[in-house]
Amino acid sequence: MSIGDKIKTFTPAVVLALLGFVIAYQFVDPAPPSTLTFATGSKEGAYYAHAISYRDYLKQRGITVTILESAGSLENVDSLTSGKADVAFVQSGIADPQSSKLSSLGSMYYEPLWVFVRSGLTIRSLNALKGKSIAIGPQGSGSRVLALQLLQENGVDETTATLLPLSGSAASEALNSGKIDAIFLVAAATADAVWQLNRNANAKLFSFDRADAYTRRIATLSALTLPQGSLDLGANEPKQDMKLLAATATLLVRESLHPALQDLLMQAATHVHGGRSLFSTAGEFPTPLYTALPLSKEASRYYKSGPSFLQRYLPFWAATLVDRLKVMLLPFIALLIPLFKVMPPLYRWRVRSRIYRWYDELNRIDEALGNGFDQSYLDELDRIEAEIRKVHVPLSYSDELYNLRMHLVLIRESAEKIQG
Repeated sequence: MSIGDKIKTFTPAVVLALLGFVIAYQFVDPAPPSTLTFATGSKEGAYYAHAISYRDYLKQRGITVTILESAGSLENVDSLTSGKADVAFVQSGIADPQSSKLSSLGSMYYEPLWVFVRSGLTIRSLNALKGKSIAIGPQGSGSRVLALQLLQENGVDETTATLLPLSGSAASEALNSGKIDAIFLVAAATADAVWQLNRNANAKLFSFDRADAYTRRIATLSALTLPQGSLDLGANEPKQDMKLLAATATLLVRESLHPALQDLLMQAATHVHGGRSLFSTAGEFPTPLYTALPLSKEASRYYKSGPSFLQRYLPFWAATLVDRLKVMLLPFIALLIPLFKVMPPLYRWRVRSRIYRWYDELNRIDEALGNGFDQSYLDELDRIEAEIRKVHVPLSYSDELYNLRMHLVLIRESAEKIQG
């Protein structure tokens, strides 16, 4: 076929396919952003240290993480809601379960509540703290929110006790000097304040004998056992098994965060928090438990089946690209495959049409010869023969072209016989 014939044959199919791809591209999801803002806490806290681990993990996948310091969980929730942050550590039980802007990626690790009282006091339950001075942490901290919640459960509030916004070393010094009677502190067992207070002769760790009762009343809390000697075997600290309550550090995201980044954050969470600790076994975290907010769709899928198939075997950028462009398979399946089946017959039809269209005239002349000879018939045959010699077809169709010329010769011989 000539170039013009090929253009006429294939151009409509190409245009139709391109149109299908253009329409399908309108439904391609946008690419995930390459930056992420992570709200944590103070630089001395566990949230900040874990965020650095996330930052290093994500950097290897081409994502730049900006760490946003804060006063604690309440401020982190505000940062997420206002759009200042994309992801944040938030103590379980802090965020409003009815928030439509936030989703949870699950709980990442236990955050034990350490309650230390002056060694001279006999405190068997929190309601015995009425009339006492208690350090419950600064405004915006998760420690303060949980302390107020537990104290309220025991009838202790600002009218029946002195509640102070102290935490860390300031609270430890105040307890050591006898200025306050108790400290509420949510922190890891490795935190400096926890180690100092456990070694302080003027402080003693409170054991929640009714821990199971608290967990029944507050779904975001867990009951933990701190085994005898687990903090220091040499000094046998603690001296006996202690019952503790624990919240969890939950990872919250804005609901609008790109699904690919949520999936990548889940992989990072498994890498950072999947090991064993003083209170958890390997593989226990991350977990969908202990979070009041609903899990995001990506997190729910991850907990059921792990990373997506593409992200298991492809780099992050390649996996997201393929996942975004999978909608482009629709025009391929709906248009290109049928066109591949249609084009060969269409091509054959266009080639043969250059040959077969002359048979109409040959049949007309052949039928007319049945009524007698006329010189115009030979003239017509000469014209048709001249036109046929101009026809060019691929070699695979040459036999059909030569058959046409043989049929023309047969009709010419028939006309000459009639002419006599």
